[in-house]
Amino acid sequence: MAAGEVAIGVIFLSQVVFGILGNSFLAYHYLLVYIMGYRLRFTDWILQHLVVANFLTLICKGVPETIADFGLKDFLDDLGCKFLPYLHRVGRGVSISSTSFVGVFQAITINTKCSRWTKDKVKSPCFIASCVYMSWILSLIANIGIPMNMTARWSQRNMTNLKEYGYCAAVYVDKTSDILYVALLSSPDVFFMGLMLWSSVSMVYILYRHKQRMKHIQRSHLSLRSSPETRATKTILLLVSTFVCFYAVSCLLHASLTLMNDPGWLLVNMATIVSGCFPTVSPFLLMIHDSHENPFCFAPARNRKQ
Repeated sequence: MAAGEVAIGVIFLSQVVFGILGNSFLAYHYLLVYIMGYRLRFTDWILQHLVVANFLTLICKGVPETIADFGLKDFLDDLGCKFLPYLHRVGRGVSISSTSFVGVFQAITINTKCSRWTKDKVKSPCFIASCVYMSWILSLIANIGIPMNMTARWSQRNMTNLKEYGYCAAVYVDKTSDILYVALLSSPDVFFMGLMLWSSVSMVYILYRHKQRMKHIQRSHLSLRSSPETRATKTILLLVSTFVCFYAVSCLLHASLTLMNDPGWLLVNMATIVSGCFPTVSPFLLMIHDSHENPFCFAPARNRKQ
């Protein structure tokens, strides 16, 4: 086993351990909030699904990659090679859509030009649940081709039409089919990325206008503190910006993997490491940013359910 494989395996293991710990803390917090009868904020409903998507991404991709880099290569059968990548892609798709929804709904909430009805609508648990569950269905359908395309390396005798991805392999047809395949998988992601960019620009513009207005107001001691809504917006903006940065790099790497006939070991591992960064980092961003009144900390301002 080469030293490079061990180093990559340690990175994967670190991502999985820290990612599962961070997301487990958030899952435990939401469970505790529910048991104690506290009212969830509207963004919390979406972020619960983000936690589930993070678990899928880390477990279905990070764990097999860690095992493979520590020397056990052909440990998955054909069924495992079909459904683990499928579940990983589903989790990745829901992660994109959930982050997009958080940004868009928060941008609508703080936008003074939006009507009261629109703001109340995006805060409705039924509306939020409909959007999130539809994103699960869309991700399940959009990635349905993955089980048909993936196979175990040792189950195929004819290795000439396979592209190896470490412990599994993909069936190679031709370049045109690969391009169409990438376009099909990427179309929902591109749509949600567009929503993310729009919401990010909107929130930056709204926060800038708010800061400019505050310069012309006589500031008291209390007014020096930003409002909870402003702090929540900055937290969500940080989350969305982090995702966009990681996803842009990940998208380029995955497109290269799909279009190349023989992707190298380094490229495959780089793509996997970048894909695991957001699910690992995002729970810690949400926990440590704006600690004075974080949506994940118990605060007197949280109302109990009536």
